[in-house]
Amino acid sequence: MNAQKVLPRLSSELGISAGQIAAVARLLGEGNTIPFIARYRKEAHGNLDEVQISKIQERLTYYAELEDRRAAILKSIDEQGKLTDSLRAKIEACMQKNALEDLYQPYKPKRRTRAMIAKEKGLEPLADKIWNGEPFDASDEDLQGARDIIAERISDMADVRGLVRDVFAHKAVVKSEVVTPRPTEPTKFEQYYDFSEPISEIPSHRYLAIRRGQKEGVLWVRLVVDKEPLVQDILGVVNRERGASSSNEQIRLAAEDAYKRLLAPSCEIDVSVEKKLEADRAAVEVFAENLRHLLLAAPLGEKRVLAIDPGIRTGCKVAMLDATGKFLVNTVIYPMQRMAEAQERLAKLVETFKPEAVAVGNGTAGRETEAFVRDVLRLIGAKNVMVVSVSEAGASVYSASEIARDEFPDLDLTVRGAISIGRRLQDPLAELVKIDPKSIGVGQYQHDVHQPLLGAKLDEVVVSCVNGVGVELNTASAPLLTRVSGIGESLAKRIVKWREENGAFRSRSDLKKVSGLGPKAFEQSAGFLRIRGAENPLDASAVHPERYALVEQMAKDLGVKVGELVGNATLAAKIDVRCYITNEVGEPTLKDIVDELKKPGRDPRAVFEKPAFRDDVTTIDDVKEGMTLEGVVTNVAAFGAFVDIGIHQDGLVHVSELADRFVRDPKEVVKVGDKIRVKVIGVDKARGRVSLSARTQPRENAGSVRSGGGQARAPRPQQGPRRVGGEHGGRSYSSGFSCNPFANL
Repeated sequence: MNAQKVLPRLSSELGISAGQIAAVARLLGEGNTIPFIARYRKEAHGNLDEVQISKIQERLTYYAELEDRRAAILKSIDEQGKLTDSLRAKIEACMQKNALEDLYQPYKPKRRTRAMIAKEKGLEPLADKIWNGEPFDASDEDLQGARDIIAERISDMADVRGLVRDVFAHKAVVKSEVVTPRPTEPTKFEQYYDFSEPISEIPSHRYLAIRRGQKEGVLWVRLVVDKEPLVQDILGVVNRERGASSSNEQIRLAAEDAYKRLLAPSCEIDVSVEKKLEADRAAVEVFAENLRHLLLAAPLGEKRVLAIDPGIRTGCKVAMLDATGKFLVNTVIYPMQRMAEAQERLAKLVETFKPEAVAVGNGTAGRETEAFVRDVLRLIGAKNVMVVSVSEAGASVYSASEIARDEFPDLDLTVRGAISIGRRLQDPLAELVKIDPKSIGVGQYQHDVHQPLLGAKLDEVVVSCVNGVGVELNTASAPLLTRVSGIGESLAKRIVKWREENGAFRSRSDLKKVSGLGPKAFEQSAGFLRIRGAENPLDASAVHPERYALVEQMAKDLGVKVGELVGNATLAAKIDVRCYITNEVGEPTLKDIVDELKKPGRDPRAVFEKPAFRDDVTTIDDVKEGMTLEGVVTNVAAFGAFVDIGIHQDGLVHVSELADRFVRDPKEVVKVGDKIRVKVIGVDKARGRVSLSARTQPRENAGSVRSGGGQARAPRPQQGPRRVGGEHGGRSYSSGFSCNPFANL
């Protein structure tokens, strides 16, 4: 890669200095991971964050691929004996893949074309006469062949292809129509049966919806541009190439043919693919942002949990977990069919194992199961046991996975699902890493986007979250260890095996005893692994082992031992970081070290708060327009936010209903996991849809959004939806075991 060309261009693209980009490129080239570079090499790259480093890596990859393609094109043209100095200079100067392909277009191997057939008939001299404006005399058939040659010549011109592609990319209109024959049944694409929107304005989610309708055979989609002015512009480029001020009739006809037959179809495909990729990237970013918030949801922590996977016909699967997530016992209860027996069995489990929380899956019969559990807890006096609804998304995928079979080979997959629900409450991150992120269901059009792009981005998010929180080395599962910087699947399994054979790791340095874990892997991973109770208290912190000697010097200068300094915020505050700056260690790293000494191994996640739902709202039949409910945001899409209000279906708060002020992007005001108060503004029982509003004022008093993307006028500075803090009080529960919460099923 030519650094002199790429670094200034990247600097301009990303708003990051060329020196910082060069430093990141060097660190990546040395095999360092993004989390390690962001956390432990701040001085080298000027304190860039993970997002910036990831973007640098992405663009470096693009330009590396561009260089590989450039070399292949130069070689191909040279082997054809057609590589002139002028052409080489153009190719060398090209910094975009599309433009590079345009330059290569005339030299690409082609299938047998109409122009080739015409040349075989000896019509190229006639085409040259027409092109040069010389007199000619030919039959209509020969003129057609000559025009075929000229049309291909025009379509192969890089400037012409660039012009047409640019018009399609910026001025085309996306047009969709219902197919013929028209579907007899209602579809979810009815709003697009006769739809058009400029390609420059259509949002990603709408474009993906249209593409899905096309894929499912419901819609016919095309890009529409104004042909006449575009053909005139093409002729202008052609005439500059010909050295003429005007075109003769044959040139004009050839240009029209080139546009209709060769350029328009090709450029429409190119632009459609690029627009799809642009929409994919936007959808992937939404998915990634939602996943990040879900993975970093507040953990309940090390508390005993009774987990229940609700069911009707097959009963509720129950699993008891200790405070570390270890599976203890399981059973099945049938509250609907055998109420008394279910009450007795659940009560015995609670009295025997004394759980601090009950995790109930939020799927079918989830709310009824919650009510049943609360009745049992109330009647046995277990008032301090909280009941929490937990998302089941992906639990069934985990229960049937190889990871689950390895963990619980002797358990039925339904029991594995219950265990996953309970562990998800204890530590969402540690459990969700076992599930393919695409199965968690917090994205939009996730099955329509380019899967490698989605997979790579979600993997990046998982790795970022795992390393941001840190991992307890002696309790982490292999799937969790796999995501730690520098480890991977093979080393993760070896670490677990070493732990099983030798007992708990007593220090970070013990990692070096694991087969295959060399100096580089240790360097990349050690700072993200924690060992509580280790002989060296720094092993429980995010201080990297390479800086232990520095901390020892700090402690010595304060006249204390390292153990006295770690966790003592008063002592740590006395450290003057300026005294320890060297060529290798600067102020950013030193401040990180001091922060860690104040609160070693601190968890960046929020404190757990139990979500609260109304007890009289358990199914869509209970939801009425005008109700005010508390809910939890489960998914944020470009068009709004989905909210769990305690029934089987999530409600939708459209972006226009998220706040009193005008909101373009839902992420401006809400994120996955937020607890908000909403009002029901519509219920469609037939389609299972609930429309919600998070506005605090009626729309007519809050101003309206003008068409064309104008701003709304808000009468007061309401910044977002009404978030709920703390637990909802005044909940009333049904009394007595005689109540059957499953009666409505």
